[in-house]
Amino acid sequence: MRILTNKEIYAIVKNPAITETIRLNRLRWFGHVQRMEENRIPKRVLYMNLGTTCLRCGPRNRWQDEVSEDGRIVGGEGGQEKVHNREEWKKLLRTARNCHILHMPME
Repeated sequence: MRILTNKEIYAIVKNPAITETIRLNRLRWFGHVQRMEENRIPKRVLYMNLGTTCLRCGPRNRWQDEVSEDGRIVGGEGGQEKVHNREEWKKLLRTARNCHILHMPME
C-alpha cells in the first residue's frame, strides 16, 4: 500500500488546501481593511513600518508583502485596483477559490 500525498488527499476529499484557505482569507481581510476610512486603526496598522530585522536571515516578510504576492497571483498586476469595488473584489476571490488558483505551497 502506497502513502498518499497531501495533494492526492485534497483531490479525493475535494477540500481546498489549508494554504489556499489562508491566502483567500488574507486577501478577503485585506479588501475589508482597504475599504475602511483612513483614520481607522486596522488601516493605520496595516501600513506601519515596524522595522524588524534578523541579522542572520535579513528582513522578515511583512503581512503586506504576502498580500501583494497573493493579489498578484489572483488578479495579475492590476488585481488590487479592484479592491475598492466590493462586488468586483468578491468576484475575483470567488473565481480564485473555484479555480484553485492559490493552491501553490506557501514558503
